[in-house]
Amino acid sequence: MRNTILSVFIIITILCGVLVYFIPQTGTIILVSISGLLTIIAVHDSLQTKHSLLRAFPLIARLRWFFEEERGKIQQYFIEDNLNGTPINREKRSLVYQRSKLEKETVPFGTQHNVYAKGYEFVKHSLFPKDHHHIAGERIVFGSDKCAQKYESSIINISAMSFGSLSKNAIMALNQGAKMDNFAHNTGEGGISPYHLQGGDLIFQVGTGYFGAGKSVNGKRVFDAAIFKENAIRPEVKMVEIKFSQGAKPGHGGILPAKKNTEEIAKIRAVEPGTQVDSPPSHSAFSNFEEMIVFIQKVRELSEGKPVGIKFCVGNNEEIETMFQAFADANNYPDFISVDGGEGGTGSAPMEFTNYIGTPLIEGLVFVNKLLQKHKLKDQIKIIASGKAIDAFDIVKYLALGADAIGMARSFMLSLGCIQARECNLDTCPVGVATQDDDLVKALVVEKKNVRVKNYHTKTIIAVKEMTGAMGLESIADIKANQVFRRQKDDEVLSLEEVYY
Repeated sequence: MRNTILSVFIIITILCGVLVYFIPQTGTIILVSISGLLTIIAVHDSLQTKHSLLRAFPLIARLRWFFEEERGKIQQYFIEDNLNGTPINREKRSLVYQRSKLEKETVPFGTQHNVYAKGYEFVKHSLFPKDHHHIAGERIVFGSDKCAQKYESSIINISAMSFGSLSKNAIMALNQGAKMDNFAHNTGEGGISPYHLQGGDLIFQVGTGYFGAGKSVNGKRVFDAAIFKENAIRPEVKMVEIKFSQGAKPGHGGILPAKKNTEEIAKIRAVEPGTQVDSPPSHSAFSNFEEMIVFIQKVRELSEGKPVGIKFCVGNNEEIETMFQAFADANNYPDFISVDGGEGGTGSAPMEFTNYIGTPLIEGLVFVNKLLQKHKLKDQIKIIASGKAIDAFDIVKYLALGADAIGMARSFMLSLGCIQARECNLDTCPVGVATQDDDLVKALVVEKKNVRVKNYHTKTIIAVKEMTGAMGLESIADIKANQVFRRQKDDEVLSLEEVYY
């Protein structure tokens, strides 16, 4: 086959040369130049020894590389339907775009979902629905009896995404949008940058790398009380979140690719620029639950009594239960727990961790809620659920299963204009959301996108109220697991209370 391909290119080049000889015009000269160049490339491909396919099929095999490179785009734009795209399908992506731009978000001609398929979920409405304008419960107060500065927040907030993972323009637009609609913005573990300080409320996340809360000592990242306090007492910081793990890579630690680690980001994180920054898998400030409780209290005191929470993706159930028992025994506990789902992830992560490690959000959320009830801590500790919530039904379902508030990351990325290119780990995000490439970052106009962040939050809160009203409830806080239903099999529909509780 290789000889056949080479012969064809050589013959075409000779014929083009003959054509130029008899018809010496610009067009024919260009033609012979192109054919000659292709022949040279084909000969090179046939002689190289690195790629077997290219050696056997010179030049032609390059088409495979092209289509392999563009496969995701071809799949998204020409093959997938409204419901089968992953991680987030087209129907839900479109809903975020429509709400962000205040465009029409109604759908014609009925649902595209198979309502008789196993796993289909829905809520039952009331014959006496309530006016959504009078529905309460869109705000919630964080802070246990150990907390001096309680914080009232929206039930929908921006989940953890750091400067480094996201661009400076994306961070600014998110924070300004949060300010416009009075909700909170989680900094992610990369520390507090100038771009976070746009007036929006912050949840200051402290990860295992202690960026913005520690320093390097003999190559090891350690917590530093003075550095932490300087950031924690900022008026913009309303709560502190200590991260154990995240859904995309539980038990691994964060990853900042070298391409994204600019001079500015390295200075904020106190690391070497241009290098991949891997957060440790575990905290150096404590090594057991008793020490962890002491650390939580220390962080609470350093932040002058602000709510302090912990974030994790549920792993070993026995470990988690032991932790809750330690909270009860010590009569000291975090003010909130962020439960991340194993299906989460906005940045880079090893494939095995993304696909096979960590409990999915629903099972993790239910487990944590049961433990809070068992140890009589439900009144003290709020639950934030984080795991691919997009629309009002996702939020209603998570609230029904025990969440008090919802953390949303990818949905707010979509509100910024993310097209799910899935290049977050390559520094090539085409819309300037998840990149540090200056030319690409400029494509994201903060003054336009901040309004879209605000619009998405506003419209989603309204949608949650409309669903709540349709269920005949007067407050979002009244949503319970016995009001959301799932088809278990053809002739059996159970409430989530029956499934999980």
